[in-house]
Parts: sequence; structure tokens; C-alpha cells
Amino acid sequence: MPNASDFPYLHGFSKTEQDRLRTQAEFTEHVIYKDINFSGNTNILEVGCGVGAQSEILLRRFPKIQLTGIELNEKQIASATDYLKDFSFAKDRYELLKMDATQMSFDSNQFDGAFLCWVLEHVPNPKHALNEVRRVLKPGSTIYINEVMNSSFFLEPYSPHVWKYWMAFNDYQLDNAGDPFIGAKLGNLLLELGFKDIKTEVKTWHYDNRHPTQKSETIKFWTELLMSAKDQLIKEKVVSVELAQKAEQELAQVARNHDSVFFYSFMQASARVF
Repeated sequence: MPNASDFPYLHGFSKTEQDRLRTQAEFTEHVIYKDINFSGNTNILEVGCGVGAQSEILLRRFPKIQLTGIELNEKQIASATDYLKDFSFAKDRYELLKMDATQMSFDSNQFDGAFLCWVLEHVPNPKHALNEVRRVLKPGSTIYINEVMNSSFFLEPYSPHVWKYWMAFNDYQLDNAGDPFIGAKLGNLLLELGFKDIKTEVKTWHYDNRHPTQKSETIKFWTELLMSAKDQLIKEKVVSVELAQKAEQELAQVARNHDSVFFYSFMQASARVF
């Protein structure tokens, strides 16, 4: 099995980052789960369960499911294990395993549903991962995938240092076998692999002066997301300390600007196995 360190994770595995991932899951829950329904399922596979942030939501929202989460990084599994043990509704309903999504050790036709959230953007070969998911799903099973489309990111007023930082952020991911634009490609991937009933929906955060509270909260959330990669990008000499500082300053200026605008879209796809 490949070591997790073979696949550089842009945000790192610090306690601060692990807490941010849980905050992210809470912040995005109402958008992500609006059209997700596992109420008729019993045995769900979560690919890339990370720190258990989405696992907690799945177990809470769908009290009849048994959840199996797979993750390649041992620090994330330890964090997820520690996190989920505090939820009484999750007791005896989940299993977390160290496993490569492209080489699963499960039998075929083992699960009746699958969930992936912000995972394929970090996987060197997402096609292999999705093909493995298809193999382990029973006929009639549903898969839900949420993925990034980073080219959609927009801020007003124009912030040149944020833009340079964001381009470096995406270039680093591409250079390390990730794909920050994979959301738009999900339909093609699922079709090629033989999934049926494929649906894709663009989910968008678009906030201006009509929604000042949501706009402020979203810019704050995205500032934390962008800056969570700062140490790695500086370490790898992808950005300079000065650029990171100026980008953070611009984000603060956008947050204070009465006429600011925030826009970002991601893709949610669903499909079935036959």
C-alpha cells in the first residue's frame, strides 16, 4: 500500500487543520446534504473519511446506516476515532480502516451506497478510485460525490495578490497529482466507468449586499481555507512569505468592504450502479 506521505496534502495534518476540516463540514452541511438521501440504505462506504467530520453528519442524518470509512493517513484515522467516540448516536455503527481507495480489500457487491466529499481532488488516479467504488457497490446502489471547481472562485473588489496566491495553490495541487478542477469532469468519469442515472448539479455560494451576514461568514471561512495551505506553499517555495501576507491582507480588506462580492461553485454528482 502506498504511504500517505507519497501524496502531498496541501493543507497538512496538524491539529489546527483537523479542527478546520470539522468547521468546514459544519459550515457546508446545509448545502451539501440538501439533495443527499441515504434513508433507504443500510451499509454505506465513505471514501476518504479523513477526521470523521462528514462521518458524524452521515451517522446523525441517517440513523439506520452502518458506515465504513476508509482513509490512507493514520493521523486522520486516529483523529476521527477520537472524535466519533463522543457521539452516542454513532456507537457501534461505524468502522474506520486504513485503505487505498484505488486498491480496496473489500469483496465485490459489499455496500449499498457510497459517499465522497472533497476527496478525488487529492487522488492521483480518480478514475481508478471510482472504478473500485463501483466494484464494491451492489447493483442498484447510489453514489454521491462532492468536488471542487476552483476556476469558479471570484472576489470583488479585485484582489491581485489573492489571485496570484490562488493560482499557486491550484498549480501546486496539479503538480502533485491532484486536480482542483475535477468537479466539472465528474459526469464524464462516471459515464466512462459505466455508472447509470448520472446527475450533476452546480452548487454555488454567491453573496453580496443582499446577504451581509452570510457574505461575512463565507469570506472568513475561505480566508481560513486559503491560509491553511500557506505553510506548505511557502515551504515548497511556491509562494513567498510576502505574497501570502499580502493575500491575507487583501482578504481582510474584502471582508471589510461594504460592496464586496463572493462567488464560488462546486459540483455535486450522483449516479447508480447496475
